[in-house]
Amino acid sequence: MTQGTTRAARRRYYDERETWPQERREADLFARLPAQIAHAKAHAPAYARLLADIDPSEITSRAALARLPVVRKSELLELQQRERPFGGFAAVGWGREVLRVFASPGPIYEPEGNRPDHYRVARALFAAGFGEGDLVQNTFSYHMTPAGSMMETGAHALGCTVFPAGVGQTELQVQAIADLKPNAYTGTPSFLRILIHKCREAGVALSLRKAFVSGEAFPPALQREVAEAGIDAYQGYATADLGLVAYETEAREGLVLDEDVIVEIVRPGGSEPVPEGEVGEVVVTTFNPVYPLIRFGTGDLSAVLPGISPCGRTNTRIRGWLGRADQTTKVKGMFVHPSQVLAVASRHPEVRRARLVVENPNLSDVMILECEVAQGDNDLRQAIETSLREITKLRGEVRFVPPGSLPNDGKVIDDRRKYD
Repeated sequence: MTQGTTRAARRRYYDERETWPQERREADLFARLPAQIAHAKAHAPAYARLLADIDPSEITSRAALARLPVVRKSELLELQQRERPFGGFAAVGWGREVLRVFASPGPIYEPEGNRPDHYRVARALFAAGFGEGDLVQNTFSYHMTPAGSMMETGAHALGCTVFPAGVGQTELQVQAIADLKPNAYTGTPSFLRILIHKCREAGVALSLRKAFVSGEAFPPALQREVAEAGIDAYQGYATADLGLVAYETEAREGLVLDEDVIVEIVRPGGSEPVPEGEVGEVVVTTFNPVYPLIRFGTGDLSAVLPGISPCGRTNTRIRGWLGRADQTTKVKGMFVHPSQVLAVASRHPEVRRARLVVENPNLSDVMILECEVAQGDNDLRQAIETSLREITKLRGEVRFVPPGSLPNDGKVIDDRRKYD
């Protein structure tokens, strides 16, 4: 039996909307928007308060949308602590309309609705060459965080079979490649690299031929290494709150926006859109009836690319992830917040100040928590490392430095990763 569907043997686009003239797309999105805003006001208490003076019928253009407040991801933690479980931003409660609830670091909680392909990832997987008959080794987490479900539900919508591998257990993952011969991969690019190397070491033939990667940077050096292994890999930009935002196509020129979101690039920390091409914060409005986020500030930086993609998709393109508007960063696909670093330090009175340094030797993320202490021993180091793991859900090293030695520049997280 032939695995998968070749790109030449199937339709070129996921649906006709991908080739609509931009004017038609804008008209369609903003014709749908007033109903979504009315729905959010009627069913999500937070939006009933935030948009109390807004007439949804008047929000029919980008200029009108830009007058609404931006709700930033960095604010969600505090808002959700005040109003459980979703800060008043969900439009439904527990029951058949919400299949699952997930937690992102913070913790920030997100509901998953009962619609097929709730996160709309199928469109991105389709552009990456996924289709009926593929066996997908899904190495995103199925525990607590939604990434595993995001990929699985998108793959199922395309008729793929999924092996729910989850994270880690590299030897068992290599054994599954030997036994099942999956031809498709979803996960972080760094873990894909690990699997490539482990298969070589074990003498296992690498059956993977296509991949959809997300959760962290995919630098050119790693792209070349994956391609040399015979894997056609594509990047995607999605979040637990919003689902798919943008995805890579065969043109390899930026990321094309999803058809079911309105994306603005705004002044970091502000709300006004920046001129086309200027770097700013990605702000997204969704049409999700369960979690109807309106002008949701992701904290991610990007910029619009001019023109349309050579692949024929006509939606706006963005340059991809260009950093964070705040100090929040992603490590091994997981968000780490400054508040978490401060929480670790507060557990240990010996720590006067702390700074989390993130590096990527050999293209693998490493966290080092630099702690100013007067005297530090191995017991204290181990205790702080345990706190770091408990609070961030990631392993990291603790390095003691003399009091007063950390720069007085306000940084809590220092991202020193370099990508060639």
